[in-house]
Amino acid sequence: MPEAAADQPDREGPGETPPGDRGAEWSGGRSKTISDKAREHICLIGRTSPADWKITAFSTRSLAKLAERLVKQKLVSAISREALRRIRRAGKVSWKTTTTWKASTDPDFIAKMHRVLALYDTPPADGRVICVDEFGPLNLMPRKGKAWGPVRRPRGLRATCNRYGGVRHMLAALDLATGRLYYRIRPRKRWRELLGLLKALRTRWPGEKLYVVLDNFSPHKHAKVCAWAADDDIELVFLPTYGSWRNWIEAEFAALRQFALNGTDHRSHDEQNAAIAVYVRWCNARAEPKRAFAPDSPIRSWTEYPVRAA
Repeated sequence: MPEAAADQPDREGPGETPPGDRGAEWSGGRSKTISDKAREHICLIGRTSPADWKITAFSTRSLAKLAERLVKQKLVSAISREALRRIRRAGKVSWKTTTTWKASTDPDFIAKMHRVLALYDTPPADGRVICVDEFGPLNLMPRKGKAWGPVRRPRGLRATCNRYGGVRHMLAALDLATGRLYYRIRPRKRWRELLGLLKALRTRWPGEKLYVVLDNFSPHKHAKVCAWAADDDIELVFLPTYGSWRNWIEAEFAALRQFALNGTDHRSHDEQNAAIAVYVRWCNARAEPKRAFAPDSPIRSWTEYPVRAA
């Protein structure tokens, strides 16, 4: 059987040597039928796409398709899917999900990025760094999620819903000095709602200069918002275009979605808002100063904008 024959060579022990290389240290045993060159080629194929080999019939290979091609190219006489799986695992090649990326069109990308990183790493002595953003829209709908439960008995949620309750938006601010989150939920997220949040932050920390990090959403750059901020000792620090992931508050939003909203099916905004409020209070009671933003990220070494950033 081809599969059984292909699996036999993988039983070779670490001290065994093929017959052609037998020396004083060879201790016997089966020789390899899948050469090191073939193994390297298999791993190389795993790190590339069929298009790189001018194959247009499919965009990715299954193990069965790969085995068929290797035999057709006479690289091996026969090989099983399990042998392919072991060779790829040994070569640190695994099955990956495709990701997407969006390059920034901001000509001042590097300067803006380093400005934000400098505020994160060494907060100014004359003020406080605040990250501001919107989270939502907050619909009334069943939300998929993961949770512990009995084996083979997943928790069920309704599949359909009528969204008669409209939507809400969460406007939030993360204080890096304490790690505490401040927020309000409103029906809309216009410049007026943002200005109301900034005024509340100004009242909370009178006498301190506020460095507010935020993205390029149009209400953030509204003339009345910018004018009021300049008059009240608030510096608006804008992120590079398509650079929202550099806003530290995004990590808080991801945790909020996972632990407070996923797996829920709230029937009213009051009920959903109450769940968010309880979660935020829980987080603030355990908050710690925010330090070391993306310490091992390659963005730390960028001196020019790479083609496939973001």
